[in-house]
Order: sequence, then C-alpha cells, then structure tokens
Amino acid sequence: MKDLFEKIYKDKGPLGKWAEQAEGYFVFPKLEGPIGNRMIFNGKEVITWSVNDYLGLANHPEVRKVDAEAAAQYGSAYPMGARMMSGHTDLHEQLQKELAAFVNKEAAYLLNFGYQGMVSTIDALVSKDDVIVYDVDAHACIIDGVRLHLGQRFTYKHNDMESIEKNLKRAEKVANKTGGGILLISEGVFGMRGEQGKLKEIVGLKKKYNFRLFVDDAHGFGTLGKTGAGAGEEQGVQDDIDVYFATFAKSMASTGAFIAGDEEIINYLKYNLRSQMFAKSLQMQLVVGALKRLDMIRTSTKLKDKLWENVNALQGGLRERGFDLGTTQSCVTPVYLKGSIPEAMALVKDLRENYGVFCSIVVYPVIPKGLILLRMIPTASHTTEDINETLEAFSAIRERLENGTYKRLSAAVAAAMGE
Repeated sequence: MKDLFEKIYKDKGPLGKWAEQAEGYFVFPKLEGPIGNRMIFNGKEVITWSVNDYLGLANHPEVRKVDAEAAAQYGSAYPMGARMMSGHTDLHEQLQKELAAFVNKEAAYLLNFGYQGMVSTIDALVSKDDVIVYDVDAHACIIDGVRLHLGQRFTYKHNDMESIEKNLKRAEKVANKTGGGILLISEGVFGMRGEQGKLKEIVGLKKKYNFRLFVDDAHGFGTLGKTGAGAGEEQGVQDDIDVYFATFAKSMASTGAFIAGDEEIINYLKYNLRSQMFAKSLQMQLVVGALKRLDMIRTSTKLKDKLWENVNALQGGLRERGFDLGTTQSCVTPVYLKGSIPEAMALVKDLRENYGVFCSIVVYPVIPKGLILLRMIPTASHTTEDINETLEAFSAIRERLENGTYKRLSAAVAAAMGE
C-alpha cells in the first residue's frame, strides 16, 4: 500500500511545479496600501489592473465610513451562530428584500461566500434523478458544485447553441427515464474571456425543452444592464432566469453573495442549503456595508458610467494597437499573446518592474499551451493617465515578445524547470 502523500512528493501539479520561481511574485503576490487604481507592489507604486473593484467602492469614503461605524457598533462577531439557529436579524431580511427588488425577483437569500454558496445551491437544486447541463468554461465553483451531483451531467461547448441543444436532447432522454428534471447552468459574464453567456438564446430554448436556468452573474451584477441588475437585464431576459446568483466580491467590493428567484424556490433553498444551515451567519458589519453599497449602485449610475468610460478607453486603445482581446462583451479585458510560461513570467516582470503596470497572468492549464492571457479589470477609480501609461507599456512589451527578448530572458527559468 502506498503512502497517501507519495503522489504529492512526486507531482506538485501543473501550477505547483512553478512555486519556487513564481511564489510571492507571480502567484500569491502582495499588493499593499489602500485599494485603488494605484497600489504598492514589491516596494514600488504600480497601476493595478487585477482588483475586481469594478465601481471603485472598496476605498470610497462613504463606504469606508459606514463600514467603520458598523464595525464599531456590532464588532466582528455579531450575530453568532447559523441563520436558522441564532444568527438571523432584521437587517439580513432588509438586505434580502432590497437585493430581490433590485434584480427583479420575488425573494433573495444571503450567502456567506460566493464559491461556497454556488457549490451548495447546485447541490440543493438537484437530486440523483436530475440532469445538469453546463458550459465547459464554467467557473470552478460551478464545476465543484456539479461534482457533488450523483446523477448525470453534460457539458456543452462554450456559448455554442448547437452544442447546448444537442446536450439538452441528451439530458431530456435521461430525465425521461429517471423521472427527473433538467438544470442548465450558465454564467452572465465569463470571468476569463469576458464574454456574456448567451442567456437570450438559451431562454429561447425553453419553448422546446423543459429545463430550469441557473445563472452565475458575479461579473455582470452592478456592471451590466440599464440599472446595473446584470447580464439578464442587459439581454432583456431577467424574468426568465429561474435562479439568479451574484457575489458581493466584485461590484460591491465586500464579502458575501446572494441567490434570488421565485419566493417558493428561495424558501426551499434557505431550508436546504447545507453551507448556510451549518455555517455562521454573515456578520452584521458586512450586511450593513452591503446595504450602503447597494443603495449607491441603485440610486445613481454615475459610478457605472465612469467604469464604462474607462473600459471603452482601455479596450479601444488596446485594439487600436493591434492587440487581441477576443470577444469580450464586458468590463473583463483579456489580452491574448503567444508564448510559453517562462516567457509569460519574463513579460509580466518587465511590465511590473519597468513600467509600473500590475495585471494578472493566466497560463496553462487555465488556457491552452502556447498562449499567455493578461487579464485586466478596469474600474471606476482608474484615470486617463493610468490608461495612457498602460497602453504605452503594452506597445513596448508586445514588441519584445515578438523579437524574442522574453524568450532569451526566460531561458534560465525554462532550463531549471526542464521545459
């Protein structure tokens, strides 16, 4: 019999094998100072394009004031216990009602964390007789939720309507045999590519197939739609989303999440979500802070308008310079370049050290081998100066990537890793 840890000693995983070269700089980097358009990294000021603070609320003075007052009044422990036992308050109920109204649903329920809540919601919605159909590019929280499912599940090609319909037909055959139902899961905005899920087209298939639609709108909430209610509002199908999910970790710049839908469905979920039934309630300072953030989003489009002004300037400037941004339809700004992982490391180090530009690097296995994805998140707090400096930096790094500068710089790293 093998030692359980034997595999760990032999194989660190596709990302873990780079830990010695990458940790503390490329992965687990430390951004310091107040959250904003410019922060401190490695002792230097950098323009930060890696913080999902879409509306610039993280360090907004009004938000900071309410957060501080709530912390002083309630501390970080109140309320104690799970919601069902001792952690329920009027303010939790108020936030749920306001969130439901904002996304045009009958009811909503608070979740402690987006990842945890997504996994638990999928688990609660389906039984072993049901079938799940979901996008192959779904976020890890969706994939992990689907892994808990004891019944059949099918993936469809990313945003491919022909593949979606093909898999709905497969799911229908299974469900007819088991006596179960079908849950189709999409994202409102796919966080790596920036593409919106084809919600309108998916909703159109409801006329042919009997399924329920669950949408993860983490990146759409607060950024898309006339009022900021998300991708469903943007595409005119919010009413047809059966279970709507969004997190506070993006536009709300906080911790927590929520699900929304018909009152009977939400009532069922709040009594069957294991991650909420057996976990401490969302602490009061976060609830009060979320009420303030939601009020700011709901009562004015000023921050969202500024966000999109910056998005259009950054994405337009990158495209004018010949960069490939794929088919993003959101604030998420992916820049695709060709190169190896060592080249990607050299490129990002150049950006950070010599140009003061900090953005996230995404490589295999998240994207195919031979590609480098620089993922950028414009926010309402970025300035015209930030954008112009970044565009100049990107023009320089592309030239160095194409003329082999980064390949030469990365040779030592590649040799050390046996690449």
